[in-house]
Amino acid sequence: MTDNLPVRKIDRDALERIIRRAAELQAGEMDTGEALTEAELLKLGADVGIDGRFLRQALYEQSAGAGESEKGLVARWFGPGRVSAGRVLPGDKETIEQALAHWMAEGEALTVKRRMSDRTVWERQKGFFAEMKRGFGVGGKNYHLARAHDVTVVVTALEQGFCHVELTADVSKLRGGAVGGSVAASGSLALVGGLLLAIAATPTVLLYAVVMVPIAAAAASPVLAGRMQRTRNEHMQLALEQVLDRLEHGEIRPQHRGAEASPLLKVAVEIRRAITESVEQSRRGQRQLPKVDLNRKSDPKP
Repeated sequence: MTDNLPVRKIDRDALERIIRRAAELQAGEMDTGEALTEAELLKLGADVGIDGRFLRQALYEQSAGAGESEKGLVARWFGPGRVSAGRVLPGDKETIEQALAHWMAEGEALTVKRRMSDRTVWERQKGFFAEMKRGFGVGGKNYHLARAHDVTVVVTALEQGFCHVELTADVSKLRGGAVGGSVAASGSLALVGGLLLAIAATPTVLLYAVVMVPIAAAAASPVLAGRMQRTRNEHMQLALEQVLDRLEHGEIRPQHRGAEASPLLKVAVEIRRAITESVEQSRRGQRQLPKVDLNRKSDPKP
């Protein structure tokens, strides 16, 4: 029967539509109801010739951070309170978790907040040296993840040699600060405009023009604050994606400990070495001085 089909090429968009429609028809025959289980999805994929590994990858990538999306005016105006990124990567679970642990501590200036069976939660490192590291941008990094309230890492093993990695940054405190700051600024500016209008004995066109300045600024404050917070979310999203990029390209590995020593540590080591060499040279010079016997009488001249 297939030998009698006309020879024609199918472009990518048409292929996706055909596969989607075939899956719908197959699902209808299976009588799965409104939803499919993961096992039913894998069986359906096998029926149409799709490798289970690719189906699982698509399933995990589609469901990464796919919890109920945050709703409300604050979420629409200032962005979500959590930012996520997920990807299927080559490697075993233990190696990926060790690589991520090393990078979070050394590359992002984070420390473990909670370690659970299925996930690890990281938070900002505290202390003088951690603040110096972030403040000076050691290693040319921006340390965006350290600005989050915490970062959750979930590594799920798939087929042998592949894992799904999901990173989620909690930016609710950053968003709360932006909301509170914009409300306070708007209220203060509106109050200034109202006071100017109230203390004026005879309102004039010029006075109305002056009053409109703080009122307009009060209206613009939430707009600017919302834009700034959405930009922060974009930077956080990019930082999460960059961690996954480094993992995917093998730039983060457990054995890389100490490969990127802190410049402050290098300076401290050099200072200590210089002091040690100076002390050793001083001691060596003292040992080489000739001993003089003060009690010995000088020989009489002939």
